Amino acid sequence: MAERELGQSGLRISPLAFGGNVFGWSADEATSFALLDECVALGIDLIDTADVYSAWAEGNAGGESETLIGKWLQRSGKRQAVTIATKVAKWAQRPGLSPANIQAACDDSLRRLGTDVIDLYQAHEDDPTVPLEDTLGAFSRLIEQGKVRAIGASNYTAPRLAEALAISRRHGLPRYETLQPQYNLVDRAGYERELEPLVREHGLGVISYYALASGFLSGKYRSEADAAKSSARGVQVVQQYLNPRGKRILGALDDVACRHAATVAQVALAWLIARPGITAPIVSATSLAQLRELAAARTLLLSKADIAALDGASAG
Repeated sequence: MAERELGQSGLRISPLAFGGNVFGWSADEATSFALLDECVALGIDLIDTADVYSAWAEGNAGGESETLIGKWLQRSGKRQAVTIATKVAKWAQRPGLSPANIQAACDDSLRRLGTDVIDLYQAHEDDPTVPLEDTLGAFSRLIEQGKVRAIGASNYTAPRLAEALAISRRHGLPRYETLQPQYNLVDRAGYERELEPLVREHGLGVISYYALASGFLSGKYRSEADAAKSSARGVQVVQQYLNPRGKRILGALDDVACRHAATVAQVALAWLIARPGITAPIVSATSLAQLRELAAARTLLLSKADIAALDGASAG
């Protein structure tokens, strides 16, 4: 279970990351602290969050996830055991990627996190209203100030990411060392067609989100009745994925899981971990049992035949 470098940043992490979107939403303070303690115990060291998490939850305004992480860091004293990644651009209170907003948002995130430095600071989405050299220049100043170690991009298109990398080279600015795209066994084409060749050419780290396709790749949604027992989100997942291709993928996952005495979710994550160019898929959990199950995917070694079967089932 060797650590992997995030691009050329010098930051090395376990091949599975934890998504802090649950903190202050589906995981209360006590559960969040327990999950973070368990991440450290399991060797899951990248904690990914954003300033906007979890503004969508009733009664929340945003900043809750970072605040809980900061409280845990203070109480646990485990800052050196984790790599902290957060993001700017999507929060209505700090929108976009203007230099002034990036500086202010970073200072706010540092205060909530209770730390002197953000290990990986990511543009949560592209902001075409701001020249890329201005955005990258603002990130450069944060690195010079010692507030940020490395920068990354999330939800960028291949042309815009390529342009950003070219501007960094041309102007001697820090480059995006990571990309955070949506990528999993059912959502493949968007990443593989244009982004994958680009990140592999430039040696970027990839920390993919929706690694289990909102739970579909855990195998818990196999019928409309399963969705009905879940939430409105479960109904959406079934409508989106439970089609002939989705059923074919679940069947292949079942077969591979049976051969390895593993769970379907573990196999889906192991497929991602084995994918060339992927540094670490991001997973979330709301219980220790769930986190332990997902963490075991790091030691599940799929054979070439397993991967071929999963690739074949998910083709198209």
